[in-house]
Amino acid sequence: MANRRDKIRLNPEELEVFIEEQKSLQVATINQDGTPHLSTLWFAVVDGEIVFETYTKSQKIKNLERDSRIALLMEDGLEYDKLRGVAINGHAELHTDPEVVHGYALEVMVRNNPGVDREMLSKAAEHMALKRTAVVVKAEKTISWDHTKLGGSY
Repeated sequence: MANRRDKIRLNPEELEVFIEEQKSLQVATINQDGTPHLSTLWFAVVDGEIVFETYTKSQKIKNLERDSRIALLMEDGLEYDKLRGVAINGHAELHTDPEVVHGYALEVMVRNNPGVDREMLSKAAEHMALKRTAVVVKAEKTISWDHTKLGGSY
């Protein structure tokens, strides 16, 4: 008989669909004093990895330059029996080359601005890439849950 954790875990296909449904990503990095730094941003999935871009001078990038450990959270549901989510721990791979950043920024923009002309988004991403760093998350541990699988039992 499967334990509760096994029962609520998302299978690979469910996990892919869940991530695709999400818009915002909670990102945790480690401040210099050891405390967590949390932020929310948009993301994309490129070659099976979560990617985002942000200002190079941002606190999260400064933290990742010092310590590449990163934690991510995506979740939804407002009632216990409807809670779903995924938490990912791993390391961040940082990219500062404007051409590389442009590619990742464009994917994030296309994903989060449906219906907007790709060429227009590409021009915006090109401009953004000059002051931003792209982050590719190298996942090491993924934990997921879907309380709808409990069928109302706790």
